Amino acid sequence: MQLTIDGHHVYLNAVAQAFGEEIDYAMLIKLYGPGPEGTEARYRPPECISCSPKLVCGFPKRQHVSTSFAERQNLTMRMNMRRFTRLTNAFSKKLDNHCAAVALHFMHYNFCRIHQTLRVSPAKAAGISEHVWSLEEVVALLDNSVRAVA
Repeated sequence: MQLTIDGHHVYLNAVAQAFGEEIDYAMLIKLYGPGPEGTEARYRPPECISCSPKLVCGFPKRQHVSTSFAERQNLTMRMNMRRFTRLTNAFSKKLDNHCAAVALHFMHYNFCRIHQTLRVSPAKAAGISEHVWSLEEVVALLDNSVRAVA
């Protein structure tokens, strides 16, 4: 398994705690130039002027060192779940509610939703599931977990 993190040093300890030395991972360090100026400047990010991969642990393949997949996943999550939008009714005020909403989002995204390019769910395409799940099956999982706790 290979993992790429960005230059935020907090991730180094988190990866070490989660995986130990049983993972190949690298850090992608991006340098940004000065931000644009003017009234529209605050809506535009600064330009990335260089990216340099730094191999951290194991033997990650240089051609696969990229944060694009994680950034795309973050964007999909933010756009599909209003719980990540502050100052709205949907913003999670309790951590348990937030965790449940994130889990439900990813369950639906990976097991129930048919992706246009795959023509099936990602779980079925990866061989994790034999079929595309219905919402009723997801609700049945919730019912079973509630019964197990009670």
